[in-house]
Amino acid sequence: MPKHPTRDLTQGPIASTLLVFSLPILAGNVLQSLNGSVNAMWVGKYLGEAALTATANANNVMFLLIGLVFGVGMAATILIAQSMGAKNLQQARAVMGSSATFFGGISVLIAALGYPLSRYILQWMGTPGEALALAESYLRVIFLAIPLLYLFAFVSATLRGAGDTRTPFIFLLLVVVLDVILNPILIFGWGPFPQMGIAGAATATLVSNLISFVTMLMWLYRRKHPLWIGSHALHLFKPQWSILKALIVKGLPMGAQMVMISLAMLTMMTMVNHYGVQTSSAYGAALQLWTYVQMPAMAIGAACSTMAAQNVGAGQWQRVDGTAKAGVWCNILMTGALMAPIILLDRFVLALFLPEGSAALEPARHLNHIAVGSFLFFGVTFVLSGVVRSTGAVIPPLIILGLALWGVRVPVAKLLQPWLGVDAIWWSFPISAVCAMLMSMTYYRWGRWREARMLDDEDIVATPAEVGGQPPAPVCNLSTSRSMPVAARS
Repeated sequence: MPKHPTRDLTQGPIASTLLVFSLPILAGNVLQSLNGSVNAMWVGKYLGEAALTATANANNVMFLLIGLVFGVGMAATILIAQSMGAKNLQQARAVMGSSATFFGGISVLIAALGYPLSRYILQWMGTPGEALALAESYLRVIFLAIPLLYLFAFVSATLRGAGDTRTPFIFLLLVVVLDVILNPILIFGWGPFPQMGIAGAATATLVSNLISFVTMLMWLYRRKHPLWIGSHALHLFKPQWSILKALIVKGLPMGAQMVMISLAMLTMMTMVNHYGVQTSSAYGAALQLWTYVQMPAMAIGAACSTMAAQNVGAGQWQRVDGTAKAGVWCNILMTGALMAPIILLDRFVLALFLPEGSAALEPARHLNHIAVGSFLFFGVTFVLSGVVRSTGAVIPPLIILGLALWGVRVPVAKLLQPWLGVDAIWWSFPISAVCAMLMSMTYYRWGRWREARMLDDEDIVATPAEVGGQPPAPVCNLSTSRSMPVAARS
């Protein structure tokens, strides 16, 4: 691996550059999904359907908590990508320091508040009684792991903003390998380790993330990564108000999107729970399968956001539009290619997450046939929203998502149950996904997202610095290109 593994995404052919840049992200998504699936197999097959229901409920809470600070990390990533595109490393490192302090403090606060409230949160969700104690045991350990999960995800995201997708992948691979090894050891108590049951699965997550995060920090230090803040620059960790303002003003709407998604999923989980453990475990098994279906969309979408942000910083608007087009087509082709075998082989793959001869298998196949197609439309929305947010236009995607989830998905799921029963919940997924895609396409074509900005002119560090070992280029003001007429940028 080169000493400075950052990548300039403002040059070269768009489609192939996007694809190469996204491959480590996609591989990382595969690793995370495989890790979650292996954990679910251990829990579901050996601890039973109640334990699988417990982890599904607890994981929905975890996704909600991640959403609370996701926007801050996303705003920092966009700022860093814009700075790197403008060849302004000093600005990128200033963003890294301020956002790391803010991000770390918030994650510790969430963990401290959430640990004693675990049972109350799960009761509010309507977690089935037979799974409540198991879910609480699992969720309490997850709360202890939250700061590590947050900081690992934050550092990984900011490295991707600098064009470095290889480093996050390597250390995510370490997380997965450790987690897979530790899960059966801590669940069943092999060797000198105690038998922890479902809490062992959560403890494996905590330990693996701790080891990998510390190792990643050591690697960044030894390699003198461009974003590493050494002892001579510790003042960068002192929060700068201009950066914090951007993180909050731009990050909160992006975080609110994750919160809305998580709350919608919690609402769906609550509705599913009313139909009993069999339906809940069927839904939990389908959720495991869906993580694979959405992987191409999430990988390409994340790569598009970073690539677009670097080109926004460089003022290359034709490449921003080219990134969106390439991302949409890559998503359609890759997601469509993945959906076909998953639909055809769903009896086999869903059975991996359920006990032998489980009555939940056929309900899981039924709901999967209805809902899995929604991820094809989700991919288009994910790419376009990522490109739009790369300029700092964060409110319109939030509104679109809110309308799709709370104006379409949840009402359809609730209001149609008297006629369709539980199928109303499954049909709400593709219906809301189509609505979100159409609204996103409309705003991308006619909205004024190109005029948005992340930082005010006076808040931008104007001193250039070397990026990835390359000589400094003239600093491009992160908002200069937005002063041009819209027609000139299109």
